[in-house]
Amino acid sequence: MIYRAETFLEQPHKAVTLMGMSGVGKTTLASILGESGWFHYSADYRIGAEYLDGPVIENIRAQAMAVPFVRDLLESGTIRFQNNVTIDNLKPVSTFLGMIGNPESGGMPEGEFRRRQELYKQAEIRSMFDVPSFIEKARDQYGQPHFLCDSTGSLCELDNRDVLEALSAHTLILYLKASEKDEKELFERALAYPKPLFYPEAFFRPALKAFMAEEGLEYVALIEPDDFYRKIFPKLFYARLPKYQAIADEYGCTVTTEALRGIKSESDFLGVITEALRQKQKEEAR
Repeated sequence: MIYRAETFLEQPHKAVTLMGMSGVGKTTLASILGESGWFHYSADYRIGAEYLDGPVIENIRAQAMAVPFVRDLLESGTIRFQNNVTIDNLKPVSTFLGMIGNPESGGMPEGEFRRRQELYKQAEIRSMFDVPSFIEKARDQYGQPHFLCDSTGSLCELDNRDVLEALSAHTLILYLKASEKDEKELFERALAYPKPLFYPEAFFRPALKAFMAEEGLEYVALIEPDDFYRKIFPKLFYARLPKYQAIADEYGCTVTTEALRGIKSESDFLGVITEALRQKQKEEAR
C-alpha cells in the first residue's frame, strides 16, 4: 500500500518498514524513534531468537563436542548452552551463518554453507510474515501506537512477492538510499571487516564458480573465506542497489541518507517521510 502524504500523517497508528544496506542507519533511526513510543521490530533479532535459536545452539554444541573436557560436561548434563542474541549483539546469528572455504581459516564446506543459507532465508521470510501480528502486539500488549520494522540488508534478495505484498499491506516501505559519499564509506567499511552474508542462490552459484576459476582453485576447502568475501562483496553490493530501488518504486518511497542526518526526533522523521511521499506523488503525476 503506497500512502499519500496526508493519509500517512492522519493515521493514528503508523507502521514503517526500513529497507537498505547494512550500516545505512536503520537501527540508529529505530533507537531515535523508540524514545517517542515507536515499537522497534528487529528482523535480525527475530530471526536469531525465534527461528534460528535451535540451529545456533546445535552449531555451538557441535563445536564444543570436539573438546573432550567440554564434551564430558555436556553429555552428563552438567552444562548447557543458551543463545543470548540481542538487538545489539547478533553475533550468534552471524557465527551460525558463517563463511565458505578453508576450515582452518573458519570456513565451511559448500554443502553445509548452502544449507545454512537456506535456513537463514526461510527464517527471514518467516520473520517478515510475523510483522502484522507484531504490529497488533505492539499496540495492544505494549501500548506503543507506532511500529518500525528494522529489516535486514537482504530483504531485497528473498525473491518472494508475498513477503513484499504483506509488508506493503501493513507498513510503508521506506528505502534508505545511501548518498554517493555514504555508499563509499559503507563499501570500504564492509571490505575492511569481512562478515557472514546471505547470498541469493542465483548469485552465489556463478560467483563461486567464477572465483574458483580466477584463483585456480580445484576445491572449496582451498578458499580463504575473507578473500572470497572481498572479491564477491562488491558484486553483491551493486547488485542489491537496483533491487532496493525497484521495491521502493513499486511498494513505497525513497529517502536519502543526507535527509536522515537531520532526523533527531519523531517530528523530523515524519517530515522526511511526508516530503518523500509528496515527491513521489509529483513524479507519478507527470
